[in-house]
Amino acid sequence: MSEILKSADADAPPSQVIPFGKPDSANDPAPTLREPVRPRILAVANQKGGVGKTTTAINLGTALAATGETVLIVDLDPQGNASTGLGIERRARRTSTYDVLTGNVPMRSAVLPTAVPRLHIAPSTMDLSGLELEIGQQRDRAFRLRAALATLNDGAREIVFTYVLVDCPPSLNLITINAMAAANAILVPLQCEFFALEGLSQLLQTVEQVRTSLNPQLSIHGIVLTMFDARNNLSSQVVADVRQFMGSAVYETVIPRNVRVSEAPSYGKPVLVYDLKCVGSEAYLRLATEIIQRERALKAG
Repeated sequence: MSEILKSADADAPPSQVIPFGKPDSANDPAPTLREPVRPRILAVANQKGGVGKTTTAINLGTALAATGETVLIVDLDPQGNASTGLGIERRARRTSTYDVLTGNVPMRSAVLPTAVPRLHIAPSTMDLSGLELEIGQQRDRAFRLRAALATLNDGAREIVFTYVLVDCPPSLNLITINAMAAANAILVPLQCEFFALEGLSQLLQTVEQVRTSLNPQLSIHGIVLTMFDARNNLSSQVVADVRQFMGSAVYETVIPRNVRVSEAPSYGKPVLVYDLKCVGSEAYLRLATEIIQRERALKAG
C-alpha cells in the first residue's frame, strides 16, 4: 500500500493555470462562463468485509434521492453487490466501472437508472478484479476515478448529479485508493464487533497517507456503527469504545441488525423501498438526516 501511495504521489498531475484571453474589443462584454455543477463525492470505505458498506451506500443514496438530491452510486466492488441490490441484472451491465477506469468510456456511458427516482448507478463486473494488473504501471493509476468524475456533469442538461457515493471493495488496494483520491470525504461503516477498532486504525492510517500524498482535501465525514444487537453486551461495549476513541466523528445514529435489511437485496430493492416502516429503514433515514445536517454545517463553515 505504501509503495502505491509513494509512486502515485510522484506521478501526481501538476496544478495548471489556464489564462483567459482578452476580448477583441474593449467595448465587447466578456463572455459569461457557466461552470458545471461539481457533485459532492463520498466514498463508503472499510477494508473489512461484511460491515455494511454496500447496504449503507444503497440506502443512503435512496434517502438522499428522496430529499431531492440527484445521486449516482459508483460500484467499485468486483462482486457488484450494489448493482445487484438495486436490481441491475448482470446481462444489463454492458458498460461498467471497469470500462471507465481503463479509460475506454466516460462515466456517463456506464450510468444506468434504477427503480428509485433520482438514483442512478454505474455498475460493476468481475472484470474490475483485474484492473490493478492492467493499469498498475500507468502514471495516472491513482487518479482514474477522479478524472472520470471531474467531467461527470459537463454538458448535462436533464440529469445533473449532486451527490456521488462510491461503494469501495473490502480491501485497501488501488481501487480503494482511486476512491479516496477522488472523494471529498470518507464515510466509514463499522460493525459492532470485537475487531472493529483494530480495522479502523488501519483505515485511518491509509486515509492520512492519501491526504498527505494524493488528496489534501480528504476528510472523515463520519463513522456509522452497523449491525448493532441490543441483546449483546459486546455490541454496547464496542459502541462505547468507538465513541470514546473517535468522539464526534461517530454519527449518533446506530444501524441495528434487522432481517428486513438482509432480505431487501435479494429483491433488488433498498430496504427503504422494500419495507419503509422497519427499524432498519427508520435508522437509515435518521442517518441521512444527520449526514445532510453535517453537509449544511460544512457549507456554512
